[in-house]
Amino acid sequence: MTTSSDRESGAPDEERVDELAVLALGRIRAAARERGFKPGRVGKRIRRLNAPGKRAGAHPDDRDPQSVTSVLGRMVAERGWETSVNVGAVLGRWPQIVGPQVADHCVPAEFESGVLTLAADSSAWATQLKLMEQKLRERLDAELGVGVVTEIRVQGPAAPTWRKGKYRARGFRGPRDTYG
Repeated sequence: MTTSSDRESGAPDEERVDELAVLALGRIRAAARERGFKPGRVGKRIRRLNAPGKRAGAHPDDRDPQSVTSVLGRMVAERGWETSVNVGAVLGRWPQIVGPQVADHCVPAEFESGVLTLAADSSAWATQLKLMEQKLRERLDAELGVGVVTEIRVQGPAAPTWRKGKYRARGFRGPRDTYG
């Protein structure tokens, strides 16, 4: 029991109060932890690293900067540009697809509505490309997918023009009229 002299000095009661304060603080901290708060920090909740959809700072997040490849890939897919982009990539890699010898004498001039137009630098190469059409189609189908290129047109070199100026007189037969 406590005596009157103990009460006057206050020693045993202060120890008891300190013990009670520590116990109360422990209970409050435990209750805060259960509710998701960090003890010692005002209003800060504990981040659960294993909680679904929550990530800590060093991990990827939807708000993080995205790579150009993923952004452009998503944009191309959303707008339906896959075929056009693939055709552009094939036309850019034309020498690797057809080989350096063929690429030296022929270039893709146009691709529109499934029709690939090739421009040859001589009539001999235009004929050769027409003979190679099936092999070219197989390579393009392997690169682009079946059915993207439906037709291959081959153009020879453009014939020289005898026109000079903006206007032309009607009724003449062209260069054959020049030499009488």
